[in-house]
Amino acid sequence: QVQLAESGGGLVQAGASLRLSCAVSGRTFSSYIMGWFRQAPGKERAFVAGISRSGGQTAYADSVKGRFAISRDNTKNTVYLQMNSLTPEDTAVYHCAARGAGVILTTPDAFSSWGQGTQVTVSS
Repeated sequence: QVQLAESGGGLVQAGASLRLSCAVSGRTFSSYIMGWFRQAPGKERAFVAGISRSGGQTAYADSVKGRFAISRDNTKNTVYLQMNSLTPEDTAVYHCAARGAGVILTTPDAFSSWGQGTQVTVSS
């Protein structure tokens, strides 16, 4: 089991950028597939982006393709989510998650470890 801690959220205006970080404890970070999910008020938790163990493969929700970029630094045990051209529809609590085996999946149930989340609010 690993522990995850997100940071980098905040209140921004539409069109701005933010970079979220997720620091992961433990010595086996490179063995985990990582993902970012978000949950808006009254909505279910939704997949945003995922990245393979090496960082060579990524996946994105259609709603963020071309605007968001996921990356990881296995030497720093950290995964990032660069978010550009933010819109009010991106407002949500953003969670990072770890999956210990297999491939990048988009369902929350496929991930076994979660961070507490960081709030992103985009004003119009």
